[in-house]
Amino acid sequence: MSTENLPQSPEQPPRKPRVAVVFGGRSSEHGISVVTAGAVLKAIDRTKYDVLPIGITQDGRWALTADEPERMAIVDRRPPSVDALAESDEGGVILPVDPANREVVYSEPGSVPKALGEVDVVFPVLHGPYGEDGTLQGLLELSGVPYVGSGVLASAVGQDKEYMKRVFTSFGLKVGPYVVVRPREWEQDETAARKKIVDFAGEHGWPLFVKPARAGSSIGITKVDDLSGLDEAIAEAQRHDPKILVEAALRGREIECGVLEFEDGPRASAPAEIPTPEAHAYYDFEAKYIDSTPGIVPAPLTPEETAEVQRLAVGAFDAASCEGLVRADFFLTEDGEFVINEINTMPGFTPISMYPQMWQASGVSYPELVDRLVQAALRRSTGLR
Repeated sequence: MSTENLPQSPEQPPRKPRVAVVFGGRSSEHGISVVTAGAVLKAIDRTKYDVLPIGITQDGRWALTADEPERMAIVDRRPPSVDALAESDEGGVILPVDPANREVVYSEPGSVPKALGEVDVVFPVLHGPYGEDGTLQGLLELSGVPYVGSGVLASAVGQDKEYMKRVFTSFGLKVGPYVVVRPREWEQDETAARKKIVDFAGEHGWPLFVKPARAGSSIGITKVDDLSGLDEAIAEAQRHDPKILVEAALRGREIECGVLEFEDGPRASAPAEIPTPEAHAYYDFEAKYIDSTPGIVPAPLTPEETAEVQRLAVGAFDAASCEGLVRADFFLTEDGEFVINEINTMPGFTPISMYPQMWQASGVSYPELVDRLVQAALRRSTGLR
């Protein structure tokens, strides 16, 4: 669906497409999602779109929130929350479940529900489970509402690091060594599950990276230098996800590349390099969002290396059946080979995040980036495609 195809009444002037920016959510990345929403709300062209901010609290309530991007920032090293932005402690926003009706309703206990108008497209800037993982995308498919970003399958694959790696391997993309410990393995025989990781370390060496299998923003990740730190790292990862992923450390440079859907298909941005932060053992949550460790854009690569990582980034986008946008993360190993680490189907999207910076270096400004994503969503239908 395009802007021009919106239904119009002969008696009324053409209305602007209505964009619902949905943010927050139940995952441990709640605060970063709010920061992302603030940046999108600030950048979106209000002369072109009507905007409806909808926040999801950490307990899952859909709340009508103030359209005040300046309140959606990290203050004193603390991320913001939807609860602080919600217009009511009890009211809830209800999306339609009838594809023929896109009207959003707001309801409070003891009050008559209030219609908020139709929504033409949803811009979901949720990160992590219960939003980026296909769950929200499935709801929007049932509702028949177009949305920014990947569909159900690609979102689920992009969230689960194990199956992401399996998909990439099946398409010929090289991934690093890893091992997965599922909840049932840990519950049935904790000793055997732990030995599985120790044996992996024996084969690939220390350090290891212990991660929640379905989380992002480097939350819950621990770099483990020896056996003494393993149990604490496992416990930290399991705080965020009962399924954990353990990866061998790869020697090389961290290179990222953005992919954006244009009218003629996906294109890759100028790549960026993530230098090892001086005050951090690796590029962790605080290095990304609190201390804002700068990346190098564009990455100092040869023309051949740049072309190769761009080719691989688009290949990863296609392998996972992605739509809209993706940030693809690679290691450039000491022998000159690119190894894909992961993709993010809704990457960090604040102005200081690497994805917008890479596109800025490629000639696409932040407001234009937001506009292109909304227009790509309006061009697509929901359902099988």
